[in-house]
Order: sequence, then C-alpha cells, then structure tokens
Amino acid sequence: MSLSGKHMFGSIDETRVTFVEKGVDADRRDFLKALLEHNGFEVVIKEDKRKTEEDPQLYTVAVTDMVFNPTIWIFQRKLKTFDGHKVTRGYWHQETEDTKPQYWNNGRIEPSED
Repeated sequence: MSLSGKHMFGSIDETRVTFVEKGVDADRRDFLKALLEHNGFEVVIKEDKRKTEEDPQLYTVAVTDMVFNPTIWIFQRKLKTFDGHKVTRGYWHQETEDTKPQYWNNGRIEPSED
C-alpha cells in the first residue's frame, strides 16, 4: 500500500481505527507495529481472510488514533526511527536505512555532460 494521502478509517472488531496498511506480510506487519508503537501509537492488527489454505497469510495494520495519516506524518517528519532520526519515505517503505532525504537540491544546478 503506497502513501496516497487519503485518510482511511473504519473498524476492526469493535475498535475504531485508522488503517495504516492492508494486505501486508508478517515481516512488514512486525516492522510497522514496532515503529508505530515506538512512536506512541496503539496498534491493532487483524489477519486478513485467505481464499484458500495455500494463500499466504496477510494482515491489516491500524492504529487507534483517528487523526493519524501516515503520509502527513512522514512528510512532516513527525515519526522517529528506533535510533531517534526522522522517518523518511524510503525508510517507511523499508527501501533504505538512510534518514537523510534529498527531496530538493537547494537550488544547485548539476553540470551537464555535454
């Protein structure tokens, strides 16, 4: 599930939640649960229904904070990594451990290869 900016909410059992990601595997579930709990959120996890026994078990990860929006929290740099740095988009997607995003070039123009 990508960072879409859309605030998705609903219920898991009797608990109102904001959905963080749906259809994730166990490794992603564990990463998100640990990261969100580290940032003070109460995490709710639900096993998704499988069509057949051979299908992998997937999970829905949610938090009880109804105003939490992962996209906003990541791009406003509100989430912290386990070592105290700010969570970047790449870190959230588990693409990199680098927490120094380069969303802009600060006005520098790269020399051309002409």
